Amino acid sequence: MALSSALLEQAVDQLATLPGIGRRTAMRLALDLLRREVHEVARFSEAVRRLREEVMYCRECCNISDSPLCSICADPRRERSLICVVEDIRDVIAIENTLQFKGLYHVLGGVISPMDGVGPDDLHTAELMQRLDQGDVREVVLALGATLEGDTTSFYLHRKLSGKGAVVTMIARGISIGGDLDQVDEATLGRSILERKPYQHAMGQ
Repeated sequence: MALSSALLEQAVDQLATLPGIGRRTAMRLALDLLRREVHEVARFSEAVRRLREEVMYCRECCNISDSPLCSICADPRRERSLICVVEDIRDVIAIENTLQFKGLYHVLGGVISPMDGVGPDDLHTAELMQRLDQGDVREVVLALGATLEGDTTSFYLHRKLSGKGAVVTMIARGISIGGDLDQVDEATLGRSILERKPYQHAMGQ
């Protein structure tokens, strides 16, 4: 689209780089920002800048945090011998919303996907093994999506965790095949956490 303002076009170009945002949507967003008060746009841009520059990863669970230790890991009320392994922060939020899990988390930062060039070394698997080596963990819950990539990652982790002294369980499959945790309703996800079972590679056993 030909625009009368190069500055507007630059803004549209940048907004269109966001996932799920096409050029038309980017145009609507840019025009909305243009109509806002200067201080509102400044507050918006400052929030984005601080997000990129100041957000860090928890030294324990690799979750996104504002401090070296996230609020969940720092909470003395959490069961420290129980670790739930998830793909990303969206899964932590989904499980926390169920109010059914009282342990800690470990955020992998993705799942194994050879098609996308993502292997075990690209995830926070080494950090998970280090936590197990400390000897304080009695159970690891694999709570990854019911996808081929999620199952591949669960199988890999189960093999790596064997002999670490912790029981490896998986959430019950009340979740449809191909589903992501953050898309599941809280009641179903909560029941899947409560009814977790020993890990089995072959689904349905």
